[in-house]
Amino acid sequence: MKTHKSKFKRVLLKLSGEALMGDKQFGIDQKIVQYIADELKGITKMGVQVAIVIGGGNIFRGLEASAEGMERTSADYMGMLATALNALSLQSTLELNGMPTRVLSAIEMRELAEPYIRRRAVRHLEKGRFVIFACGTGNPYFTTDTAASLRAVEIGADIILKATKVDGVYSADPVKNPQATKYREINYIDVLKKGLKVMDSTAISLCMDNNLPIIVFGLMKKGNIKKVLEGKKIGTIVKGG
Repeated sequence: MKTHKSKFKRVLLKLSGEALMGDKQFGIDQKIVQYIADELKGITKMGVQVAIVIGGGNIFRGLEASAEGMERTSADYMGMLATALNALSLQSTLELNGMPTRVLSAIEMRELAEPYIRRRAVRHLEKGRFVIFACGTGNPYFTTDTAASLRAVEIGADIILKATKVDGVYSADPVKNPQATKYREINYIDVLKKGLKVMDSTAISLCMDNNLPIIVFGLMKKGNIKKVLEGKKIGTIVKGG
């Protein structure tokens, strides 16, 4: 059987916490986690090194709690702990499917995960392990989008793959506005100027400063991760002008 090679050597996959909810109102839908594991298993022979950053919005959203009166720093730390729950869930499912995985946490929790050390993360990737980064950057006021950009730059990833509920970047929310147009390609500055909800402005600026492209695509269409790695034109690419 012919094995397709990846266009990229090392990638960072950004998953939202909400993606893990499936049709639930809260928490983790194991069927979705298994679906993600199946999708990742389909790329194991492509010769690509995969790091993953996962959000925590399916369990706790720091910004929302802060808006409702909770002290922002505490709320953000609670959000980071939520990402650790998601990371452990994904790790367990990947390993049950025969994929070696390591969770590296920006907040030390030795019984559950290794502390984040850049060189250690790179070594795990070189050994063919999936590396899941938990607890964001370890600092309040920074989102997991910013953590994804930071970790991608630190480990020398070729690209960020942002897997979302929609199939790319639109001029407006396509659910609320059926007239919204989809961009095939857009530059960082236009994302910032138009206020498009690709990633937050800190994350986009970090990618722009380091010339790190982002591909935004739909997670729930089977085979999409593999197609992106093969260089097929799906979703939206965000890069320099």
